[in-house]
Amino acid sequence: EVQLVESGGGLVKAGGSLRLSCATSGFTEGDYTVAWFRQAPGKEREGVSCIATDGSTYYDDSVKGRFTISSDNAKKTVYLQMNSLKPEDMAVYFCAVDLGWGSACDTDTIKYDYWGQGTQVTVSS
Repeated sequence: EVQLVESGGGLVKAGGSLRLSCATSGFTEGDYTVAWFRQAPGKEREGVSCIATDGSTYYDDSVKGRFTISSDNAKKTVYLQMNSLKPEDMAVYFCAVDLGWGSACDTDTIKYDYWGQGTQVTVSS
């Protein structure tokens, strides 16, 4: 069974940093892409970043230069380092996996097969 578990959310002041983790299990072979999405109250879910098995990454313009996605294949965990956080970054952050695709990732939600339960990020001004 494929599972994704997010952690690392919390309360931080504007300008601060958090590192989110997405621990994956249930798949071991083949290409895949892991992405981070976020959803603020009253807003649609939006893509933040993704990383593919070939190492390629993608960032939404709103987080470029502030967020960094990385993966530890041995731990089967994907991280999202978030620096210079802004109040508009406040949302529930979800990770998701697209099995079978391992290059040139994007954050089109319909491509993602499995999702985690989310972790809350709160940024105070």
